[in-house]
Amino acid sequence: MHTSKVARHNELERCLYKVPSFFFPSLSVTMNSSLGFTAELFHGVSTSGGGVATPKPSSFNNPSFFFQRFSKKPYLSFSTPTASRPKSIGKTVSCSNREEDVGGFTYKGAGVDIDAGSELVRRIAKMTPGIGGFGGLMPLGDDYLVHSTDGVGTKLMLAIETGIYETIGIDLVAMCVNDIVTSGAKPLSFQDQYSTGHLDVDLAEKVIKGIVDGCKQSGCPLTGGETAEMPDRYAEGKYDLSGSVVGIVKKDSLIDGKSIVVGDVLIGLPSSGVHSNGFSLVRRVLAQSGLSLKDQLPRGSGKPITMGEALMTPTVIYVKQVLDIISKGGVKGIAHITGGGFTDNIPRVFPKGLGATIYRDSWEVPAVFKWIQEAGRIEDAEMRRTFNMGIGMVLVVSPDAAARILREQHGGYSAYRIGEVTSREGVTTSDMHGILTECFWVCERERVLLTR
Repeated sequence: MHTSKVARHNELERCLYKVPSFFFPSLSVTMNSSLGFTAELFHGVSTSGGGVATPKPSSFNNPSFFFQRFSKKPYLSFSTPTASRPKSIGKTVSCSNREEDVGGFTYKGAGVDIDAGSELVRRIAKMTPGIGGFGGLMPLGDDYLVHSTDGVGTKLMLAIETGIYETIGIDLVAMCVNDIVTSGAKPLSFQDQYSTGHLDVDLAEKVIKGIVDGCKQSGCPLTGGETAEMPDRYAEGKYDLSGSVVGIVKKDSLIDGKSIVVGDVLIGLPSSGVHSNGFSLVRRVLAQSGLSLKDQLPRGSGKPITMGEALMTPTVIYVKQVLDIISKGGVKGIAHITGGGFTDNIPRVFPKGLGATIYRDSWEVPAVFKWIQEAGRIEDAEMRRTFNMGIGMVLVVSPDAAARILREQHGGYSAYRIGEVTSREGVTTSDMHGILTECFWVCERERVLLTR
């Protein structure tokens, strides 16, 4: 091969690994006498619908085919050597926490001040050093017991309004067990507290049934609880829920984020919808929209669904899926995307000096979030700091582990490669589509030059 062609081949190979490898974890590039190169895909790649491409080797001789098959918006074709270089590529935008930077409805305007909550945690940490993770650690021989307590917030109000009581207990269990599995802990025992002004036995039975269901999904027994009847505290028909879980993990198997390095990969596990955070803002938007919980969700979601059904979809319990992934190795940190969204939760798992870039078009945002944002005129940064946006759990893993997870799609669940670890603290976002467009232009240019 001519020296200049060898150099160009090397440049092309570097380009192919740099950007398409974000979606194609193992990419082999070989010379081809007629086309210059052939790229072979050996690992599955998540598509916009959550499916996975056939993992057997496939050759892609044309960047146009490459682009149209795996990009969500194929607005530019590279089928001819005269294709023009796109003028606009992915724009990186920093998530903003400042109230003055956002317009429309905000979580703070709806009555929830995330910054105040973070400040309280900071003050408590001064009194009890070591807290601040998703679960509290208690040494026990060669193990850690991991403890978490949580609730479901004002989603309870929608449960009362819709009459959907059977799934709110699943939400309660999910909020607790999903927190402790971020440490790699297996849940051992769950207990709840059900507080009400007047005990409606039939209603309480439905709620507890959901808790039992959630415990079964997480492989954790319900070992007890408290039922408190307080007529002077709660109005007729009102109740409150809280839960507590204890799990266990070997000390040498603890997932604590300390080994995370630049270049590690962020894998996102899909949510089922809003889960159990942000409902004070959701209720504000719903009230202003003029829609009722019985109205159809305006944006398409695959099949007709009412607002109430969409909002009350139970939180995904990730325990079995995450423990399965952990058992295969390569998992360094895990973030449960709850209150604070991507902006506040993902940085909690990073060592000092590290951050992440999230490619916001690497998964399909569920219709319910699109409606919330449009109806409430909510800025992107506010959405990312309030809601999970379709990703309920983020795993920080080695590149090799990322390839395996995408290829195997553990437990029948989908997974997305949504970002990577960087040397810049905090969370920034970018459009992967624009970056892919730029790279494919380079691929086409080099393919033509290699054939000369």
